[in-house]
Amino acid sequence: MKKIVFFLMLTILFGQEYVGSKKCKSCHKKKLSGAQYKVWENSKHANAFETLKTPEAIETAIGLGINTNPWETPECVRCHVTGFDNGGYEIKGDEFWSQITDKGKPTKEVKRMTGLQGVGCEACHGPGSKYKSKTKMEAIFYGDISGTKLGYTIPTEDTCKQCHNEKSPNFAGFKFEEKLHEIQHPYPDGFRESKKTKYKSK
Repeated sequence: MKKIVFFLMLTILFGQEYVGSKKCKSCHKKKLSGAQYKVWENSKHANAFETLKTPEAIETAIGLGINTNPWETPECVRCHVTGFDNGGYEIKGDEFWSQITDKGKPTKEVKRMTGLQGVGCEACHGPGSKYKSKTKMEAIFYGDISGTKLGYTIPTEDTCKQCHNEKSPNFAGFKFEEKLHEIQHPYPDGFRESKKTKYKSK
């Protein structure tokens, strides 16, 4: 256990990067552990970027005097993606999106950027490069290391209000407790205790 904690402390020396919600899927997809990824995948957050391509979004942009595509416009994009202007999603041109490998598949850079479209896990919990592994998440889960030191955060009302505010052209008020209930994805009762013995024995 001491070796694990020592290793985790070493990672604090390195920077944090956004890795995309799919990196969370392997540990958060099963019903037994709460199926957090599925809850997110079926949410409005997950599909936030695609809404910018709808006729309604285009009409809203035109009404605001915006003459560029909403999905390519900073003031529209920033609350529909993850980590915009903060080391995460970046608006790119056709040349970037058309990059492929020798096998004809999107490059690693293109896949990463695609994975940051939508309001992903890291938009609320912070860039995941330091805490994405199972070992690190377990250490945070059982209090052996501070999640904050690894970039992991618990969202608050202020987190949500960075986007859910009067600056949004479609803002119709925001009730934090009500909206939080809609997107909650907790671990099931007893899950923590059921895994604790196995973790402590490592």
